[in-house]
Amino acid sequence: MKIKENLFNQRIISIDALRGITIFVMIFVNELASIKNVPQWMKHMPADADAMTFVDLVFPAFLFIVGMSVPFAFNARLIKGDSSKTIWTHTFKRAIALIVIGVFMVNAEYGYDASKMIIAPAFWGLLAYAMPIPIWNKYPKDFPLWLKNILQYGGILVLIILYFLYIQDTGERGMTPKWWGILGLIGWAYLFTVIYYWLVSGNLWAMIVLVFFSVAMNTLNLIESSFVHNTSWLSFIAGHLTHVSLVSAGVVISLLFFDRKISSKINWPVVGFIVFFTVTAILLRPYFGISKIKGTPSWTMFSAAICTLLFYFLYWLMEVKKQTKWSEFFMPAAANPLLIYILPGVIYYFNKALNIHILPDYFTEGILGIIWSLVFSTIMLFVMKILNRYKIQLHL
Repeated sequence: MKIKENLFNQRIISIDALRGITIFVMIFVNELASIKNVPQWMKHMPADADAMTFVDLVFPAFLFIVGMSVPFAFNARLIKGDSSKTIWTHTFKRAIALIVIGVFMVNAEYGYDASKMIIAPAFWGLLAYAMPIPIWNKYPKDFPLWLKNILQYGGILVLIILYFLYIQDTGERGMTPKWWGILGLIGWAYLFTVIYYWLVSGNLWAMIVLVFFSVAMNTLNLIESSFVHNTSWLSFIAGHLTHVSLVSAGVVISLLFFDRKISSKINWPVVGFIVFFTVTAILLRPYFGISKIKGTPSWTMFSAAICTLLFYFLYWLMEVKKQTKWSEFFMPAAANPLLIYILPGVIYYFNKALNIHILPDYFTEGILGIIWSLVFSTIMLFVMKILNRYKIQLHL
C-alpha cells in the first residue's frame, strides 16, 4: 500500500470538531435516557415507529467519523514506516479491545444473577468500566516501566477475574455477548472496513463498492426468506455490514474531500453522494422502514446523508472560512473520545456501589432533567480538559 500524498501530514480540524460535537451530544442523550417525562423527539424511537430522532443519529455519526479517520490513520503509519505486520497487529488489537470493552459494558447492565455473585453487581460494573483506563492509558515516555506494567497487567488480571465472578441469570458462570454493545459494534465495523481498505489499497472506487455491497447485504438480511438471513455465518457478517455501510461511507467522503484536488468551489461528487444516500433511504423505506433498533438500510443511509451534510458545513466553516475558535469547547472530547465515553459509566457505578444519591429528584424529570443533562455534559468536557492536561488519555 502506497502513501497518499494528498493526505500527507494533514490535520483536519473539521473532523475533530464533528467528533467533539458528536461525543457531547452522546453524553447528553445518555444522561437524558434516565430522565422521565421528556419529549419523544429527545429519545430513541421504538423499533416499529418508522422514524428517527437526533438521538438515533449519534451512533451512526460515531461510525461515520471512524471511517473518515481511517485514511489519515493508515497514511500516518505508512509515513512512520510501520511494516504490514505492525499495522495488522495494531488493527486487530484495537478492534479486539473495543469488542472486549463493549461486552463487559453490556454484561454490567443486565443478565446477571445478583444472588449468586460473590461481589455486588454495582461493584462488578464499576471495575468493568474502570479497568480499561489503566490498561489502555497512553502513558508518557518517562513513566516508570515497572509501574506501567503493574497497572496494565493488573487491569487485565482484574478483567479476567471479573469474567469468572460473573453469574448469568441462567446460572452459568462467565459472560456472553448478549449483544456487542456500542463499542463492540464499532470494533467489528472498524475491523471489517480496515481489512477491506488495506486489501484494496485505499482505492476510492473499491470503497464505493463496499458501501453498495454493505447496503445490499443489510437489505437481504432483513428479508426472512433470503439465503443471507437463513445462513447463520452470512447473517452474522451482514449484521455487521449494516454498520460497515456507515464506516465505509465515512471513508468515501473523506477520500472525496482530502485525497484529490478540488477544482470548483462546490465538491460535486460529495453532493452526489448526499443525493445518493437520501434517494436510497427513500426508496428502501416502504419495505423496511426507518429503525435504528432493527438496523434498517433507510436508517443507515439517511444517517450517512445527514452526517455528510453536517461535515460539509463544518468543512466550509472551518477549512474554507477559517472560523475555528468556537470549536475549542468541544476539542477536549475530540482528543480523548474513549475515556469520555467510559467516564460517565464509572461515575454511575461508583455512586450505585456506594449508594450515593447526589441529584435531587426534581432534576430527574422534565425540563429540569433536560437542563441537568446539558450541565452534566458540559462538566464532562471540562473534566476531560483537566485529564488531557495530565496526560490521562486512552489509546487503543
